[in-house]
Amino acid sequence: MPGSAALVEQLAEDGHLPTGWRDALTYVDRARFIPDRIWTRGPDGYQPLDKADDPDHWHQLVYSDIPLVTQVEDPPGTAVAQTPSSSASMPRIVTAMLAALDIHDGQRVLEIGAGTGYNAALLAHRLGDHLVTTIEVDPDLANRAHTSLKNAGYSPTVITGDGSQGWPDGTPYDRVIATCSVHHIPPAWIEQTTPGGIIVLPWGTTMRNGALVQLTVAPGGHTASGPVLGDTAFMWMRAQAPSRNVLAVAASGSAGVRSRTTLDPHFLSDDDAWFAAGVLVPGCQQAVGHGPDGAWTLWLADTADGSWASVDYEPEAADFEVEQYGPRRLWDELEAAHDWWTAAGRPARTRFGLTVAPPGQHVWLDQPDNPVPTLP
Repeated sequence: MPGSAALVEQLAEDGHLPTGWRDALTYVDRARFIPDRIWTRGPDGYQPLDKADDPDHWHQLVYSDIPLVTQVEDPPGTAVAQTPSSSASMPRIVTAMLAALDIHDGQRVLEIGAGTGYNAALLAHRLGDHLVTTIEVDPDLANRAHTSLKNAGYSPTVITGDGSQGWPDGTPYDRVIATCSVHHIPPAWIEQTTPGGIIVLPWGTTMRNGALVQLTVAPGGHTASGPVLGDTAFMWMRAQAPSRNVLAVAASGSAGVRSRTTLDPHFLSDDDAWFAAGVLVPGCQQAVGHGPDGAWTLWLADTADGSWASVDYEPEAADFEVEQYGPRRLWDELEAAHDWWTAAGRPARTRFGLTVAPPGQHVWLDQPDNPVPTLP
């Protein structure tokens, strides 16, 4: 399959081909799992690309190291879509997660989010059909994945259901991999994984989606802990997707309290600061509105309680106008988060980790016994 082989060579050349996965990635043809219609991003949104209309371009994209939008929420017939709801992950992200999974022969794997079925095919090729279960909440996606897997010669267990509950009928699993972002890690994933087993997932805050986290289940099977390995942005598990109404919250409130700040809101363009801010200011979402001559406004909102804040950036200004409304002072919280992050030595996001236990979950810095504080 020259298309798959070329993609594998590109991954190898770029340093994204993990040990033990060359055969599966070469043999499992990505094109067999991509629908005939995909959506490409343009200046106004996502435009459809049909294989029948431009097969060369379709194949070029399929065998490139890029993500592909495969489903949108917009009504049928939409010329330019705005809301993607499923995608085929960037191949280098697929391989990074498979590497983090640290699979060994004979291990049983549960995948949360079948999507196109491509990842399940890679797992089935490596381990065997009988050791792979994949669960998908969207019936259309689950049926399509099942058909694509069957047509490609694979028959792992494909379940239509709520992935947050895992799949107890196949327990215990040695490995669990999620292909949707979560913030609250479902206890079922830990309870259904054997002690010493590994869970790999995209984890995010309401400000940042997301971080690639690798958890190891502790003896007893109720607690798991592990580091942030890097970045990987997936679509949210549908039950945990944050509201998208940041500007609507701001527009619905009364006039807020005005003040000035010397902290440049550009600090959130630093990925490590952005990650720390999301951890330390839970429930806060952001949006940006652009004005003339390089001016812009940072909008913050807690859609649960109606709090909002805005910071107006003006080029070359020494300080910036702030307006805050509601029970939370969101910009003040962000300033406190920035102060903590700076005092801690501006740590990279890969110095953080996550522990999940029956009382809840907490983020830590460098060591599990060094939890990130709760800011006043």
